[in-house]
Amino acid sequence: MDVNARRLVGIGAERVSHVSSTDFPGHYPNEDHSWNLQLFKQNLTVEIQRLSQRSIEFDIIGVDASIANAFRRIMIAEVPTIAIDQVYVFNNTTVIHDEILAHRLGLIPLNVDPTHMDMLEEGDTPTDRNTVEFKIDLECSWKDNKGKASASGSSTPTDDERYVNHQLLSKHLQWNPAGEQIEKLKNAGPLNGDIVLAKLRPGQAVEIVLHARKGLGKDHAKWSPVATATYRLHPNIVIKKPIPFERADEFQKCFSPGVVKVDKKKRTVKIDPKHMRNDTVSREVLRDPEFKDSVELSRIRDWFIFSVESESAYKPEQLLPEAIVIMKEKIAAMKTAALGLLGGEGGGGGVEGVQQREGEDVVMQEAI
Repeated sequence: MDVNARRLVGIGAERVSHVSSTDFPGHYPNEDHSWNLQLFKQNLTVEIQRLSQRSIEFDIIGVDASIANAFRRIMIAEVPTIAIDQVYVFNNTTVIHDEILAHRLGLIPLNVDPTHMDMLEEGDTPTDRNTVEFKIDLECSWKDNKGKASASGSSTPTDDERYVNHQLLSKHLQWNPAGEQIEKLKNAGPLNGDIVLAKLRPGQAVEIVLHARKGLGKDHAKWSPVATATYRLHPNIVIKKPIPFERADEFQKCFSPGVVKVDKKKRTVKIDPKHMRNDTVSREVLRDPEFKDSVELSRIRDWFIFSVESESAYKPEQLLPEAIVIMKEKIAAMKTAALGLLGGEGGGGGVEGVQQREGEDVVMQEAI
């Protein structure tokens, strides 16, 4: 893979070099590197490499690290989601304290589309447009045989054979729709119904009312739409000298699986450009006296490999577009403020207002 040397961050055995970008005006004589929109569009590339139901890996090529990091931070902390915020405990005779149980409940990822909900601001009344209500009413009891016999013939019956409702799971959250929620939210509930919240024994019970609301991850981690959102620079590996074939296997083990191709028929050792992205740049090859002068390691400064795992109602492929929308809103707000400081007309640079929706709010009754 032929890459312009100006785009590379050098990787040495003990240090890195050329970390800062140099594509700005005045750095290179007789070269104009002022920002150009058309050139930016020409160089910008977004490619999806892997997509599953809950995770995505994609590349963003042609942007500065500040932009890539802004997208990462917005996905973690500023894309809104719905999470349980208020927990009203009427009965809890389990061994889990009320506060601990409330904390566990708040961290359950909910399958509730945040675009259909409003933020509950301070002083607002809970309504069907800013609050989703769930209930839990569970009691553990003995089975008919009271656990004296095992279906498998074992002298020690399992908990499922002895008890009814011996585990409080996230699937026990019962949605109580109000107003327009039945049409807009459809099947609201936990993304994963098998999360264990508490273990019960006969006579123990839980009765709780929960209010879920829209929020941001920067206020609390329970509102973060992602489990992980990371990026790394694309590695660049160049073989400068032929690798002795008798040591080909040792050379191959210095890199991640699939990065080095060994052709035993032709007795050649090459870097696979397609799988080069999988290398972790461990620098193990630079610790070998014979290999350290035969290979050159670097990373491509403006090629970012993102790995994002969604734990919210958003599909993985929706998170980056949502982050871009939020960034545009921030830029528009900064533009308006800058124009205001300059004494200009700032109305044209603002964010479009949200149209008022039809119908009246349905007031949610307080649980206490």
